[in-house]
Amino acid sequence: MSKKEKTLKRVKTLSRRKFFKAAAATGAAAAATIAMPNVAFGAPKTLKMQAAWPSGANIFFEMAGDYAKMVSDMSGGELKIDLQPVGAVVKTSEIGQAVSSGVLDMGHWVTAYWYGKNPAASLFGTGPSYGMSSQEVMGWMEYGGGRKLYEEVISKVGFNYVGFFHMPMPAQPFGWFKKNVTKVSDVKGMKYRTVGLATNVLTAMGMVVRQLPGGEIQPAMKTGLIEAAEFNNPTSDSQFGMQDVSKHYHLGSFHQSQEMFEIPINKKTFNGLAPKHQAILKNAAYAANTDNYFKALVRYSADLSKLMNKHKVNVYQTSDEILAQQLKGWDKVIGDFNKKDPFFKKVVDSQKAYAKRVMKYLLMNQPNYRLAYENEFGNLAKVKI
Repeated sequence: MSKKEKTLKRVKTLSRRKFFKAAAATGAAAAATIAMPNVAFGAPKTLKMQAAWPSGANIFFEMAGDYAKMVSDMSGGELKIDLQPVGAVVKTSEIGQAVSSGVLDMGHWVTAYWYGKNPAASLFGTGPSYGMSSQEVMGWMEYGGGRKLYEEVISKVGFNYVGFFHMPMPAQPFGWFKKNVTKVSDVKGMKYRTVGLATNVLTAMGMVVRQLPGGEIQPAMKTGLIEAAEFNNPTSDSQFGMQDVSKHYHLGSFHQSQEMFEIPINKKTFNGLAPKHQAILKNAAYAANTDNYFKALVRYSADLSKLMNKHKVNVYQTSDEILAQQLKGWDKVIGDFNKKDPFFKKVVDSQKAYAKRVMKYLLMNQPNYRLAYENEFGNLAKVKI
């Protein structure tokens, strides 16, 4: 064999070795991929979200965190949410615009916080009841035509985002007073804090209403700037320290008989995500919807018990006289807005049509659960928890 032939043979041998070595490496990599199919390649996508709630001992911030964790878990860590507390980047009132402009990728608040831009915003949370709880309002949003109207109103106010909702809140308490109020005359002229369309409703009842951020409620009550107030629930209210400025807590009210969190997501950011990540942001809201409601029932009832037993707070159900006057207030407010705002009326008409049909079924089908409760535990007002 000539020298040239020997050289050619050696090159071919080395080439075959490289080929088999490369093939073996490729096979090993493929096997690793099959063995570990959930490994995410590249850096995770992180979205910056600001909530309207302070961090620390705040159940609403905790619920925003629950949603963020679900998004991360569902995506296997490919999609993460950097959750920031109230005021971290912008003021609460600026969250919608900050999300629309891309200063924030996401927000966590309620539609009543942008009620000043368009009164119809309040109808997607703190609107009239027509017998509906928060769960039915969310049903209207997804299956009764509400989402299309919601997208129309966010366009009207110039917001550029996609929004999802979660946590159908129980009816909010009428709130904290200096005494037990049972008559409309007891609250007439009283300086009171609430938000959204409820401000108009209670003004129609003769109350003097001020809109204050959550963190300012307790100090305002302490200094006398307001005489009574509501925020949302026994857990949040006790975290604000309302038990230190009042010992009279009235549960159940039509001023805000339903509400839910809104999660706005910058439209460009959302549209730029992979379809699976878009689906995760949407379906994590549905998952948090259920989880947060279950958590709320446990925590709210436990904290109500603590308010009664540890802090000696007197707890009442709001009187029928006051509830009836609230409904009259709603009638006036809705009538006034319907006359001057065709879009507002379109939303109201859609809600009424949904409520008339759905609540007919629910109210006729639901047994009187109070009868079953009192059969086991005795008079509701006297039960110790």
